[in-house]
Amino acid sequence: MALTELVPWRTGRRNLPVRGEEQTNPFAELQRQMGRLFDDFFSDVGLQPWRGLAGIESGFYPRMEVAETEKELLVTAEVPGIEPKDVEITVADGILTIKGEKKQATEEKKEGYYLAERTYGAFTRAVALPVEVDEGKIEATYKDGVLKIRLPKAENHKARVKKVEVKAG
Repeated sequence: MALTELVPWRTGRRNLPVRGEEQTNPFAELQRQMGRLFDDFFSDVGLQPWRGLAGIESGFYPRMEVAETEKELLVTAEVPGIEPKDVEITVADGILTIKGEKKQATEEKKEGYYLAERTYGAFTRAVALPVEVDEGKIEATYKDGVLKIRLPKAENHKARVKKVEVKAG
């Protein structure tokens, strides 16, 4: 195969490839595989540089889960390596905000080598709460790198629902 056949604008071919035809191009396949490699690598370390800069700017983006029961909301966040004293939780105007900072330093001295590593990262996660909560009864616990926040629903959370009648015409 001649190199000029790989460069479509040099061969006189002016038609765009039909969907599926690009799979036969080895360079397109290589590009897809490299893209997957980068996505897999960066998602494993909590960054997604090809999907906006939010992960890069913060350095750490904990995964969160929000569950709702009849009486409360339960928010679970994975924050490994962060001490409870380094986490700040606020609720204001129906938005739960979790802020934290990860500071980790290790130092190892052995005969023949010295290793020192420092890791820093800050994050902010904000979640709009779907119902009004009783701010005086919010509880947060931390165990084994998992932060659990219990947000009891306000007594009048059902009273805020108003059905609107649709009129014809």
